[in-house]
Amino acid sequence: QVQVVESGGGLVQAGGSLRLSCAASGSIFRIDTLGWYRQAPGKERELVAAITSSGSTNYADSVKGRFAISREKPKDTVYLQMNSLKPEDTAVYYCAVDSPWGRYWGQGTQVTVSS
Repeated sequence: QVQVVESGGGLVQAGGSLRLSCAASGSIFRIDTLGWYRQAPGKERELVAAITSSGSTNYADSVKGRFAISREKPKDTVYLQMNSLKPEDTAVYYCAVDSPWGRYWGQGTQVTVSS
């Protein structure tokens, strides 16, 4: 059994910052890529940022220069620092944990940016 738990969402004004955290626990013996996805109402889930086990990162064009993903060992906690937030960043943010045995999702955390 693998649990993925996110935290750090909330309500913030445009231009503000939030930091999301995610940690996996349970029977997961190797974690490869860690990623953050988001889904806004009426839209498909999209990749926001990802980081591999070697530290390579990938960002959606819409968040480049504003968001930063980082990874902390040995527990492979992943963070998403979100700066200069915009109303269009409003969504449920999900953490994805990739292992050789599949992808595990968190329950999601709501981020709301008011204008």
